[in-house]
Amino acid sequence: MSIGAHLVELRKRLMIAALALVVGMVVAFVITDPIIHLITEPIRVIAERRGDDFSALNFTSVTSAFDLRMRIAFTIGIFLSAPVWLWQIWAFIMPGLTRKEIRYTVGFVASAVPLFFVGCWVGLLIVPHVIELMWGFTPEGGVNFYNAVDYYDFVFKLLIVVGVAFVLPVFLVALNVAGVMSGKAILKGWRVAILIATLFSALATPAADIISMFLLAGILTVLFFAAAGVSMLFDRRKARRLAAAEMPSGPLA
Repeated sequence: MSIGAHLVELRKRLMIAALALVVGMVVAFVITDPIIHLITEPIRVIAERRGDDFSALNFTSVTSAFDLRMRIAFTIGIFLSAPVWLWQIWAFIMPGLTRKEIRYTVGFVASAVPLFFVGCWVGLLIVPHVIELMWGFTPEGGVNFYNAVDYYDFVFKLLIVVGVAFVLPVFLVALNVAGVMSGKAILKGWRVAILIATLFSALATPAADIISMFLLAGILTVLFFAAAGVSMLFDRRKARRLAAAEMPSGPLA
């Protein structure tokens, strides 16, 4: 295809992706109320503990409530329309990929997407504990009026960070496939990985629920060792292929 044909193809796929996003945003706008109720649960818990009305979601301008709903609709719309725009991206770049690259890409996406959503779900478990922890620093007589837009940005960014954290093992494998890190190099960081997984789990679960904390820490640790194991397996396959390539093709004269 010529450059012009590629640009026409790109414009077509961008328009389809944009249309899917708009449809997803319209659907998401309808369900913003239960989403707002879900993410503001920690504020209601804090208000009940204080026994007053000085902890609430605060809208500081005439358009703040609408702005919050649009932000939520845009975020949820991206997720709802993901199958469409991901397919448009894939359909555009796939003709330029080799069969091996296509196989690696499919494997990466198939592993990363479910782990990301699991991480976002865990992030929802972390949010109440983080907010209650920060609330504990409020001095006596102080109030907690949470700006709606800032509060949503905090929750959204936290979910993204935790979701990406769950995808990090897949990135480690990708770095190994690209030749950046060896499996042994990944495995050498197991002590740090376990420490981070334990601290992360302590934040994600209630302090009294020790079983859940160790269960989550175990899952994160297993993901890390799985990434290291897969990377070492790939390293062995590379070493065998390299050794086979260096072997003489016939008997020496």
